[in-house]
Amino acid sequence: MSVFTDLMAINCTDGGTGSKQSIARGFGNACHTYDSASRLQKSMGDRMLARIPAELNPGIVLDLGCGTGWFTRRLAARYPKAEITGADLAPGMLEQARITGSDAVNWLNADAEQLPLADQSVDLIFSNLMIQWSPRPEVVLAECRRVLAPGGLLVVSTLLDGTLKELKQAWSKADPGQAHVNRFAPHKDWRVLTADTLPGSELEVDAIVLPYDSPMALNRELKHLGAVFRGEERRRTVTAPGRFRAMCRAYPHGDDHECLATYQAGWLYWRKPAL
Repeated sequence: MSVFTDLMAINCTDGGTGSKQSIARGFGNACHTYDSASRLQKSMGDRMLARIPAELNPGIVLDLGCGTGWFTRRLAARYPKAEITGADLAPGMLEQARITGSDAVNWLNADAEQLPLADQSVDLIFSNLMIQWSPRPEVVLAECRRVLAPGGLLVVSTLLDGTLKELKQAWSKADPGQAHVNRFAPHKDWRVLTADTLPGSELEVDAIVLPYDSPMALNRELKHLGAVFRGEERRRTVTAPGRFRAMCRAYPHGDDHECLATYQAGWLYWRKPAL
């Protein structure tokens, strides 16, 4: 792998067991650096927490794709009488979560497409920046619908098309025709998907722009998150250093010489109809 790691991230179009194993391994390897690099994840999760109605009093809470348990711990503090479960595909993330988490939390190694949970058994599902890594998001949403109790609440965040557009533009100039940046679903496709799977759901879309000192700083943050590009169309040989330098030169800079990276964020909210 080159010094400037191919970026962002697991290719969601090559589903299947191999892809899931790659996702689990990639994020598990980043378990010790993830929290220090996850400013986007924390910002988007905080926005979801703020949208949960204050009057909600769940008995069973699931943090789906919990990672190192940052928001699992927040949920446990917010709902001290609830049974809290943090579920993740990556054993390495769960091990880190256990080390830093509370004994009151249940940690579950699980595939979001096949949750080992009973029908209508969860009152609140919180899932922060996990579903975009699934090759079949409609299956994940259907599983959430299945395990959510009547009257229960689902809150999900994801990344959409337009994420890292500056990086994609720079690579298109430095290495035309070669993919280096993961493709995310357009928000219109998400609206169709959620309308079919979760009728009456609400999808908020917003652009989050984060500053970086350089494209290399952006790369380091993504690498510390475990979000490296593993798409089938990636090169099988090390990318030449000259191409990385060309990409850095092509990357747009602001007036203060900062590099800005845009993340197209989506937040999904759905209340399951009561019986």
